[in-house]
Amino acid sequence: MDSIKLSRRRLLQSSLLASGAMANVSLPSLFGCDEATTKKRVAAVITIYRHNSHADVILGKILEGWKQDGGEGPNLELVSLYVDQFPDDDMSRKLAERFGFRLCSTIEEAITLGNKRIAVDGVISIGEHGDYPWNGKGQHLYPRRRFFAAIADTFEKCGSVVPVFNDKHPGPEWADALWMYQRAKELQIPWMAGSSLPVSYRQPDQTLRWQDEISACVAIGYSGLDIYGFHTLDFMQCLLERRKGGELGVEWVQSLPTTKIGEWLDQGQIDSKLLDEALAVTGGDRAKLLQDPPVDGALFVIQYRDGLKVPVLMLPGNAEAIGAAIRTKSGEVVAIRTEERPDPRYPHFAYLLKGIENMFHTGKPSYPVERSLLTAGMLDRLLTSHYQNDVRMETPELAIEYEPVDYGYAPHFEL
Repeated sequence: MDSIKLSRRRLLQSSLLASGAMANVSLPSLFGCDEATTKKRVAAVITIYRHNSHADVILGKILEGWKQDGGEGPNLELVSLYVDQFPDDDMSRKLAERFGFRLCSTIEEAITLGNKRIAVDGVISIGEHGDYPWNGKGQHLYPRRRFFAAIADTFEKCGSVVPVFNDKHPGPEWADALWMYQRAKELQIPWMAGSSLPVSYRQPDQTLRWQDEISACVAIGYSGLDIYGFHTLDFMQCLLERRKGGELGVEWVQSLPTTKIGEWLDQGQIDSKLLDEALAVTGGDRAKLLQDPPVDGALFVIQYRDGLKVPVLMLPGNAEAIGAAIRTKSGEVVAIRTEERPDPRYPHFAYLLKGIENMFHTGKPSYPVERSLLTAGMLDRLLTSHYQNDVRMETPELAIEYEPVDYGYAPHFEL
């Protein structure tokens, strides 16, 4: 498959936040007065709506404010909702009565409100949580492609499109992720996707310098390989894409058992100093890791097309957070963790919603969807390697080239 490329011209058109000079700005300074005061109408397509689900901590901020306490919120209005499953702890019916949005029986109805044209300014698709099957590779088969297909089919039927945000990674299987990307390109749908962690708080509060040259990286994640593998890769990618030369994609990947970590350290394939720095910011324990590597973890290896090889250590039961340590060509080490703060009401989702809000007001993605497409592909191929006895996977399909934008993270935006 030919490499996927995003031209610089298209990139610069894709975001109003393409410069660090845009940090610490509020919506009225981004948009004209009319745009800043006019709420954009939103349709949402979700798997379930229960307390602290992704639907709750994203859509709840539209309904009840950034802190979900009745205070100020985004310039968005939830007007319709399609819910795929209704467990006993469902909240959607009561919320529809309380806030007056339309609870719809189909995705098309949510987008058109029962008419023959699109009746909203943007669509949020949240395929996370709920009772869905797993495949043999350990991927939770959420209906993200089914949701996107129904959204795209409605757009085609109506003869127009509006921006769409896909929570977490497209897919989750690669064939579905690629199909979604190609369908969005075909219909020219402004489309974003991704984790909330690239825009979350960081400790320490820093990032890789824009267009810096780097020589090595070690990333660390925790929890399940599927559910948190994507968060880990998406956060790592939001740092590495800042390196000089832009992103050229991935040549091959391989999943290895964590028992190989000690051997890789001895061989110098894992930078010992970077491992210590990454463990320090993620709460990991080197001695415990080497003596008792987690059997449900993995050593993910990613070979980028520009020559950079990155070990990603998935360490459930050892690490307590997601982070990365990066060595620049000048010898400087940058070690950062991304924070999943629970209060007030998981604020990293507020900053994710800020990017969605920007796209719905401008009609242009806040950052390239190619990042999430690439990380979705990496994860799928790594889980395939893991399932196939740790075989190395050549990935010509992941020759995904794009130039990132210098988009900010939590402290850079006012809520």
